[in-house]
Amino acid sequence: MADAKWLNEREMRTWQGFLAAGALVGREIEQQLKQEGLSHTQYEVLVRLAAAPEGRLRMTELADALYTSKSGLSYQVTQLEKSDLVRREPCETDVRGVIAILTEHGRGRLEQIAPGHVATVRRVLIDMLTSEQQDAIADGLGTVAQRLT
Repeated sequence: MADAKWLNEREMRTWQGFLAAGALVGREIEQQLKQEGLSHTQYEVLVRLAAAPEGRLRMTELADALYTSKSGLSYQVTQLEKSDLVRREPCETDVRGVIAILTEHGRGRLEQIAPGHVATVRRVLIDMLTSEQQDAIADGLGTVAQRLT
C-alpha cells in the first residue's frame, strides 16, 4: 500500500467531478427516456441502427459500439422487439451471426423521442459548458475511450 501512487488534489478533483457529473447526467437522461418508455441503452440501440446503412447492424458490432456485453444487448433488443421497434434476423453470410434491424415503427418512434432527448442533453451538459470546456472534455474523454478500447 505504501507503493501506491495516490491522487493529488487536482487528480482527485478530476476523478470526483467525473463520477458526480456522470451519475447526475446519467440520472437525468434515464429519467427523460423512462418517460418515453425506453432505457438509455435502448435509445442508443435505435440511434446506432438509424445511422447504419439500411438500419442494420450485426449484434456483435452493435454491442461493441455501445460498450456493452452481448448478453446485455440481447436483453435490450428483446425488449425493443416486443414493442416492434427492432427485429432480428440471421446473418446471410455467417450462420452464427444475427442482424438487428430498425423497423419503420422504430424509426418513427426515434424521430418522436430524439428532440426531447437532445433538449435534455443540452440542458444537463452542453449548455452548461463553454466551447473550450466542451473541447477539453471531448478531447480528454476521447483519449480515455480510445486507450481503453
